[in-house]
Amino acid sequence: MRVDKMLTPTKVATAGMTVREVFEECSRANTPGLPFCDDDGQICGRVTLKHILKKSCLPDYLVEMARVLGEQLSGVQDMVTKASEVLDSPVENFVQEAHLSLTSGSSTVKALAMMEQSDTSYIYVVDEGRYKGVVTIHSLAETLASYDNPPASD
Repeated sequence: MRVDKMLTPTKVATAGMTVREVFEECSRANTPGLPFCDDDGQICGRVTLKHILKKSCLPDYLVEMARVLGEQLSGVQDMVTKASEVLDSPVENFVQEAHLSLTSGSSTVKALAMMEQSDTSYIYVVDEGRYKGVVTIHSLAETLASYDNPPASD
């Protein structure tokens, strides 16, 4: 089976978008991140929910002490308050390196192998420099679970 059968089209992040817009699109598409494109529409990075939340709401000392933290933390700014301050900030403050990609004609086995090799749960689908969408481990599992009788190989 090819990845074009299970990709989810999404918007891309661009300069001028807000963190709120990225959160909304990632939530709508059930994906952990979006490609970041330059003015020519070329992917030049990515923005992820995890990275935005880590950089804006999670001090390093809390990450280091995560296993010994109690249920209630005093003296730490409320995450909701901090997140609400970040929502209207420009997303370009949170751009990371570009993410994995493959073409829409690639097999789902290749997508799964690449995701496993890079310890990620999603991969972008790009044909001739144009972003088509994302394949996530969830979209792959959902597609496979929907088959009573597996389709013939493409």
